[in-house]
Amino acid sequence: MIAGAHALAAREAGALVVAVASRTEQSRTKLASDLGAHPVDYSRLPAGADIVVVATPPAQHYEHASHALERGAAVLLEKPMVLTLNEADRLVDLAHRHGERLLYAENLAYAPIIHALIARVARVVDTGATIDHLQVRTIQPLPTWGNFTSPEWGGGALYDLGIHPLALAVLIGRVARAGEVVAVEARLRGDTTDTHAEVTLTFESGLKASVISSWEGGDVPCWDIQVSSTTDVVRAELLPALSLEHNGEPVQLPRTTAAIPMIENFGYIAQMREFIDDLANRRAPFMDAAFGRWMMEIVCACYTSAATDGTTTPVPSGCDRQRTPLQLWKNP
Repeated sequence: MIAGAHALAAREAGALVVAVASRTEQSRTKLASDLGAHPVDYSRLPAGADIVVVATPPAQHYEHASHALERGAAVLLEKPMVLTLNEADRLVDLAHRHGERLLYAENLAYAPIIHALIARVARVVDTGATIDHLQVRTIQPLPTWGNFTSPEWGGGALYDLGIHPLALAVLIGRVARAGEVVAVEARLRGDTTDTHAEVTLTFESGLKASVISSWEGGDVPCWDIQVSSTTDVVRAELLPALSLEHNGEPVQLPRTTAAIPMIENFGYIAQMREFIDDLANRRAPFMDAAFGRWMMEIVCACYTSAATDGTTTPVPSGCDRQRTPLQLWKNP
């Protein structure tokens, strides 16, 4: 599903999809046929392409991203970045040695509604107000595709879905002049992997933000953000319907022009366009490998905290960098 979203975004950005690799011959042949591309084995990538999109399971991210970088391609790497912090360290170093030609695909950082929300928060802070409330939620049913609840995935709802609200909280905290995340408290539930997560992030300023990520939601997903001071409330809803309000008044959002609105509204098109422009101008992406590693530091601190029932845990946590988030929680 995500590979298809990136392929459509590439088309909208004026790029040509030339090759498709996948775990099975059937899946790569089907997607390649839909896109007018060639089906290939992973070993043949980049197969003449300038950019390789890595949208395989997390356990293959390091292998596939490093393979493409070492063969001269730039890489757009899906979240979650990798399986362990050790892999994150190695990938940051590899990306640096290859000219920072890796984009960590936090697509919502490029979404028009998030840009509009951040601009509103910046205006509030510029008046001298202090942001004292920040909550980001992604609550929905478990997806009907993928192996998100298998131990091999490396983590559950927080590691996969929760990486989005965690990233948005970090970006909003920076704009709110709260500094970086310095500590977390996390409580997870789930049998094999976590299906529900509640996290408190503590920023350098003392701001405490709430992040809730869950695969235990009803049929209608709820993705929303609320940021407030004593004088202002900025609220965004991404699902089930796109909307932005400032003190209860609707904020007009840019008109969607893509044939499939989701790939524009959720930032996939802008992400691809900006990455192409970054490469043309030899510029490191806004969402770079270092940001992806920082998200892994926060995630691993959360799973470490959850192993001791929500104990306050510093970021970085000093955890075993060879262990997956799930291992940090279930086998501390």
